[in-house]
This record gives sequence, structure tokens and C-alpha cells, in this order.
Amino acid sequence: MLFNMISDVFSGQPFDMASALSQILATLFIIFCILPLHEYAHGWVAYKLGDKTAKYSGRLTLNPLASIDPVGSLFLLLFGFGWAKPVPVDSRYFKNPKRDMAITALAGPLSNLLASLVGAVIYQGLWIALKANVPVFVQTFFIAYITINVALAVFNMIPLPPLDGSKILGAFLSSKALYNYYRYQNIIIMIAFVVLFSGMLRVPLAVLQNACLNVVLWLAELPFKLFGLL
Repeated sequence: MLFNMISDVFSGQPFDMASALSQILATLFIIFCILPLHEYAHGWVAYKLGDKTAKYSGRLTLNPLASIDPVGSLFLLLFGFGWAKPVPVDSRYFKNPKRDMAITALAGPLSNLLASLVGAVIYQGLWIALKANVPVFVQTFFIAYITINVALAVFNMIPLPPLDGSKILGAFLSSKALYNYYRYQNIIIMIAFVVLFSGMLRVPLAVLQNACLNVVLWLAELPFKLFGLL
């Protein structure tokens, strides 16, 4: 995010300070409130499925101090994708380790989508209440908040370790394939970073993000349409 702003400045494009500040505030809100929610969702679902590791380690909390990862937060500010400290999960406590690990992993991206939906509903409500006269600063904040959450959900669904998608994929692999998958995860992670920074995934990720964003916006408008407000 900041990286793109800096690039635009050096390329001679006009710089809007108010827009930049609102995007930064939205990102900081996500770092301090939504990333902890993402990790809490993992820990809570794991707890409900029989794994109390997160609770006993003090990670079943929404306290941002327990979840903030400095590097992951910096990446989110700079590039628009980042991470928090992973909640510890021990699949040995699950009745069905593969299935329950996949469900636990899925809870994180779903929390981001839910957070984006809540933001979209609030934004839609403001738009109706203020008769479309929502200040540009507020518009930019909500647009950034909604789109970043959707982007985080889609990004985390990439089936590469250590992302949540890799654990979801694990539910569909044989034990031997899963063993080899994690045996070479360090190599896979290196390849993944090269692919991400090369831009090879930019188009497919953008397509998925737009599809998810459209669904979120449609769902946000639905209650207002049902009550005849749109």
C-alpha cells in the first residue's frame, strides 16, 4: 500500500494526503483489531473442536498485543498483505485431525470476510442516512477497510504453507502426500515469495478478490433492499 503510494509520487502522479491518511488509518485498524480477530477465530474454532492449546497459551484473546507481528504489520502497511503471530494449534487433540485442522484454518479467512461485510453494511447505512453525502475521507477509509479484508481472505486461501489454504488443502491429501507437502514446505515458501513478488499471481488473485468483493457488497446491500431503502 505505502509502497504503491511512494511509487506513484516518484512517477509524478498527484498525491492526495487525505486519501493516504484514511487508507493508513484503515490499515492500522485492521492490524490492531482484525488481525487479532483472525487469530482469535482460529483459536476459538480449535478450542471448540477439542484443542485448548491457544487458551492455555493465553492466545484465545482479542488483545492486539498478543497477536501483532512487527514484520507482518509492516508488510501490510507497505504492500497490502501481512500477518499476525499464528495461534498455536495442536491437531493431536482433534477427533479428525485433517478435517478439524481444515475447519480451524478456514475460520481465519472467514473472519476477514465477515469483517469486510460488517464494514460494507455500515458504509451502506451511512450512504443512505447521509443521502450519498459521505465525506470522501470516510469513503476512502471504508473502501480500503473492505478491500484489504477481502484481499487478506483471498491471500490466506492460497494453498501454500504457512497460509491457511495449505491446511485446508491438507484435508484432501493422502497422509503420504501431506507428509511430503510439509517436508518441503521451506522450499515451497521460498518459491511462493518469488512468485508473489514477481507478480505472477496478480491477475488470478485480482479476479478472486473482485469476485469475493462483489459478493460482500451484494450481501451488504441485501437487507437495505429488503426494507425498501435502496
